[in-house]
Amino acid sequence: MTNSIGLRFRIYFAILVVVIVAGILGMIAFEHRTPLDSLYFVVVTIATVGFGDIYPETAAGKLLTIGIILVGVGCFVGLAASALDLMIEKRERETRMQNLNMVIGVFFSETGTRLLRCFSAHDPAVGNIRSVLVVSDSWSDDDFSRAASALTAHTGTLDSRTVDLPKLKAFLSSRKDFLLSLFENPQIIEHEEFTPLLQAVFHLAEELSARKSLDGLPASDYAHLSGDISRVYRLLIPEWLVYMRHLKKHYPYLFSLAMRTNPFDADASVIVRK
Repeated sequence: MTNSIGLRFRIYFAILVVVIVAGILGMIAFEHRTPLDSLYFVVVTIATVGFGDIYPETAAGKLLTIGIILVGVGCFVGLAASALDLMIEKRERETRMQNLNMVIGVFFSETGTRLLRCFSAHDPAVGNIRSVLVVSDSWSDDDFSRAASALTAHTGTLDSRTVDLPKLKAFLSSRKDFLLSLFENPQIIEHEEFTPLLQAVFHLAEELSARKSLDGLPASDYAHLSGDISRVYRLLIPEWLVYMRHLKKHYPYLFSLAMRTNPFDADASVIVRK
């Protein structure tokens, strides 16, 4: 919807600019007015103020004024209405995103943080990113941006054979109803990063659930599961960092708990010691 409103706004704006330029040039050519007087006349005409101190005297000028009124005034009203629609849509979108961030917070509290703790423990290259993900309350937006940049070089490749697959299967099975409830939220689709993450987690849960036994699988199947687990892990890390940034900015008390349960901080403890 925002795209259509924005397109309508740009069309009205473009037409209005053409009307103003054409009106100014027409007043200069037909009425022999100065550029400033021509601009003044066009603006007060489009704005429907019409002081009457400047008015067309020639037939061409009168026809030009009729065109300015018919086209310019309509575009001006349409432009104002579109601008108002954009402001309303922006406010509604901010409200929806705020609600969605609450949903994301519940996801990490119930599922995401535990998955990160499990997967990071089996990441052979976690040492390369651990130091940049130990978030503190002194972090600024620049610190979060630097951490996000550092993640781009991290492959996040895991070997499913090092993970306790039965335990992971049981955990995701216990969260299946919760994951399905998240999909039922119509606002989820508006989040371009979180939706693929949720889909990847649900797919991994389905893959594990579909296998009666996770022992003695062929190497090709373990490789397939490794790909599914790695996909979830790679999507989880940056989304967790965005979530931490959101908490730091809007919910300091929740951010405090998130820091004390940081899955990348080896010294993290939920117990407040100072």
